[in-house]
Amino acid sequence: MSADRTQSPLKVVLTDLNATVVESWRAAFADTPGIEIRHASILTAEVDAWVSPTNSRGRMDGGTDAAIKRHLGAGIQLRVQKAIRDGHGGTLPVGSAVCVPSGAVTPRFLISAPTMQTSSQNVSETLNVALACAAAFQAVHRQNQLEPGSIRSVALVGMGAQTGRVPARVCANLMWTGHTLFNDHHFEDDDALRATILAQLDDLERAPATERVRIAPPARVASSPRRS
Repeated sequence: MSADRTQSPLKVVLTDLNATVVESWRAAFADTPGIEIRHASILTAEVDAWVSPTNSRGRMDGGTDAAIKRHLGAGIQLRVQKAIRDGHGGTLPVGSAVCVPSGAVTPRFLISAPTMQTSSQNVSETLNVALACAAAFQAVHRQNQLEPGSIRSVALVGMGAQTGRVPARVCANLMWTGHTLFNDHHFEDDDALRATILAQLDDLERAPATERVRIAPPARVASSPRRS
């Protein structure tokens, strides 16, 4: 399904304490409208939703997850894990995300999107960043379907760049892929999202690190991805 163009454009804030990640975002998103890039903690972002790269069990015990839990309180982990139990049987696959009320005024929501199955897993040789970023944006779509206009702005950190050890430039380019997919498509089914990304990015390791890949519409999954 195509993205709903009747919705107001989503404001996206990319914010991280890692200066190399920030500079890599500036290169990858240089020609992308609606993006604000900051060298700062996500905890300072006054937006409707924060996106936290997590693990499949929703254990907020490291990196950005731990900082957010300290900021919002221990109850946020309980809400995330309940959503994972209720919707995914207790294990949230990479390429899926849950959106829960934060319990705070700002942000109203926390979106948890796993970049790894277990805490501190090295995901530098995977496509997990693209899968997680795309899943987070699809969670925005779903929340706005349930409550139109409830998420008009969202903040993300460098997904997988800290605990997951993904190189900053690779992280930035994969996040760009996930963001452009959000603008182009709305997937009702996480399995379709994963299949679309994996089918078109399976040869990414042979592409130059500076090359960005735009996902083609699902109807053209068999065609070659557009590179820029």
